[in-house]
Amino acid sequence: MEARTEAETAKAADSGPPQGRKMPDLTSGPIGPTLVMFALPVLGSNILQSLNGSANAIWVSHVLGEAALTATSNANQIMFLMLGAVFGLSMASNIMIGQALGARDQTLAKKVIGTSTAFFIVVSLTVGALGAALTPSILTAMGTPLDAKRDAIAYLRVIFSAMPFMYFFSYVMMAQRGTGDSRTPFYFSLLAVGLDITLNPLLIMGIGPFPRMGIAGSATSTLVSQTITLVAMIVHLYRKRSILVLRPNELKLLIPDLTVVRSLVLKGLPMGFQMLVNSLAAVTMMGLVNRYGVHTSAAYGAAAQLWTYVQMPAMALGAAVSSMAAQNVGAGRMDRVERVARSGALYSFLFTATPVVLIYLADPWVLRAFLPGNSPSLPIAVHINSIVLWGFIAFGMAFIFSGIVRSTGAVWPPLLAMIIALWGVRIPMANFLEPRMGADAVWLSFPVGSVTVLALAAGYYQWGGWRKSRMLPTTTPATDEPDTGFGQPMIEEAEMIAEAAAQAPAAQPAKA
Repeated sequence: MEARTEAETAKAADSGPPQGRKMPDLTSGPIGPTLVMFALPVLGSNILQSLNGSANAIWVSHVLGEAALTATSNANQIMFLMLGAVFGLSMASNIMIGQALGARDQTLAKKVIGTSTAFFIVVSLTVGALGAALTPSILTAMGTPLDAKRDAIAYLRVIFSAMPFMYFFSYVMMAQRGTGDSRTPFYFSLLAVGLDITLNPLLIMGIGPFPRMGIAGSATSTLVSQTITLVAMIVHLYRKRSILVLRPNELKLLIPDLTVVRSLVLKGLPMGFQMLVNSLAAVTMMGLVNRYGVHTSAAYGAAAQLWTYVQMPAMALGAAVSSMAAQNVGAGRMDRVERVARSGALYSFLFTATPVVLIYLADPWVLRAFLPGNSPSLPIAVHINSIVLWGFIAFGMAFIFSGIVRSTGAVWPPLLAMIIALWGVRIPMANFLEPRMGADAVWLSFPVGSVTVLALAAGYYQWGGWRKSRMLPTTTPATDEPDTGFGQPMIEEAEMIAEAAAQAPAAQPAKA
């Protein structure tokens, strides 16, 4: 790779939108504090989303009963499966935007944004239409209990109607994080969750002028809140002249660029498959749980509400390390990528172990938020947590290593690790031991699968060839020297970029 001239480098550093706040730079400064400060708004968004799901579960269980809670638990597994399908495309776009901005290539970043926008519009509409039509067949295949199936169909059909808005909302939030902005997504998550929590009881019970919709009201509140928030966020980004929105003279960028489409598909689909593998495994496990009846299914659904909180710190850190690593990959700072990985793994261990210990101490009282105190499901949920919870510590650390590896464009190894851990270990173990251990075989398979995926992810991070991978052919590796696995010095071009960036006016924003 030929080094650019100083003039070209300075021009690249200066390029950017004409107005707005300074674009966040994740390629310099202290690793730990930057990582935590970036992760905190992501964590806040995750907490809000989980509080929203918990509030919905509380209203459904206490107003409509355990059968309705089982219905939403089954339907939500499908919703997470569908959201998992779009995760890979969102992450691929996020990484490409981050690498382009790290290399200070605004033209490439805009090209990725235009193609990704068109791609997401088509995918989201297609999935929403197909899902609504196939809802009964999907729930039947899951083995949803008969006394919960009717409610599950009503709930899931509305969720599929909301799916296009949920997909595009997810894409825009991920894209903003790719630019280094994690605060704006948090503010709009706050708006979406506030609307959803407010509308949920009004539509379930028909309070005031609102219609009484029962369980469909819970899903309708999601549809309304996501739609309003998405529109508000897009308007806000236009007003702030964000790099993520297209002006009238840029609408031609909606015509797909084949190079970007190829990377979205070839790099995004394996990441999406990883989420699909995880979601399909969750759906399969739900099918195993459903064999034990409504009480066990309700206990599992209540325990799973707590698991979302346990995983939130690692998920926030995973988003932070992916965005930070992508920008440093684009800038040729592989030395910083290695340090981001180490800091991320340490913080993931600490921040996941803390809620695990707190929940162990707070059971069964904390579960009473989702189950009545006299419910036969309550002791079952306590027992499930006693076996499952600690495994999320290992899973959270694996999430960090996988996020670092994916940030370069090496997307297949994390997928293979997940397939082996879930479909080669967790599900076979649950099926093999269930005749002798009963439901405990299902619960024990969770931590065993988590430890397996950590071993595989950490092993590939240490000895794999991910450091030479890139998301787009226009963002080249930092060096052609052999990969030692211990980080790489920046070559001349990367040094020139860093020097020019320090001297030239900062690029303009991505944040609203």
